[in-house]
Amino acid sequence: MSLATAKKILDFIFENTPKNEKIDIGFFGGEPLLEFDLLRDITALIQKHKGFDPDRVILSAVTNGTVFSKKLKDFFVTKNVGFGISCDGPPFIQDAFRRFPDGSGSSEIVERNIRKALKFFPFLPVNAVYSPENVQFLPDVVDFLSSLGVKNIYLNNNISAQWTKKDADMLPQVYDRIGKMYLHFYRQGKPRHISLIDNKIVVILRGGYQPLERCRMGTGEFAFAPSGNIYPCERLIGSDDGKTHCIGNINDGFVLKKTCENSSNAAANSECQTCGLKQYCMNWCGCTNYFSTRNYNLVGPFICASEKAAIRSAFRVIKNAADEGLNFSEHLAGTPLMSIIGEVIEENKQ
Repeated sequence: MSLATAKKILDFIFENTPKNEKIDIGFFGGEPLLEFDLLRDITALIQKHKGFDPDRVILSAVTNGTVFSKKLKDFFVTKNVGFGISCDGPPFIQDAFRRFPDGSGSSEIVERNIRKALKFFPFLPVNAVYSPENVQFLPDVVDFLSSLGVKNIYLNNNISAQWTKKDADMLPQVYDRIGKMYLHFYRQGKPRHISLIDNKIVVILRGGYQPLERCRMGTGEFAFAPSGNIYPCERLIGSDDGKTHCIGNINDGFVLKKTCENSSNAAANSECQTCGLKQYCMNWCGCTNYFSTRNYNLVGPFICASEKAAIRSAFRVIKNAADEGLNFSEHLAGTPLMSIIGEVIEENKQ
């Protein structure tokens, strides 16, 4: 991306974001750290922009973990840019899905860099993507990342994979195993933020997703390709053909050529309207729906099964925690990471 294009994007962002909303700007790829100098220069543009407010703007970058150095660490720390790493799990999973061009696995170097990064970023978020080939090993993924010292674990299904009913049928058992691990960490006084469980606990205790938490693709969320093409979500850029999902180009001005077709309020499926779990469900996620059904508003069977399994597992965790007298008040406040922050502070004292 040229700096000229980046400047137009930043003007668009600062001029069009409602004053009462945070501005969340993320760098993604591909691998964004392959263009570190550009990332650094764009960050400088953001922080020098007349609309910049450090209390309002959140910056982040996600890397595949194959690149890490003191220079990078110093930049992310001094510029207050959130730093996250993608790692799918132990070597037998990571090396099956994330290989170098010569075919060699990336697990060794990624594990080493996660350990290094945790020394400077104790709340380092690590994102693990699971697919039909390894969904049954999700508890092993949690166990592996936890053994590295990761306390902030994000589990996300591969939305472009070909999921089957057989895959969906195993989800309740797999998710419940993760729920039991989650409670085990709490009992030990070593809580982990595990997105699959934590996110649903927060939503359940709040009584459902809030308006600004729902999909806002093409209205409150935009993704910008290096070409300047605008998409409603980064997951929909693909090859950046300027046609599929493209809703405009920043170089043509700030007027979008079409609006997003997604409704963030309800899915089109009739069964969703009467489902007792709908207020806790992400049936509104337009990009996830599209990859499953080729329709922003139509939920696919696997996502439906996954959401139901995650919600029910979270309900069981809440009940079991209450029976054991565990304190989940931080979840009600929407800040489940607070318990982890407390743990890290205690570790640092020691």
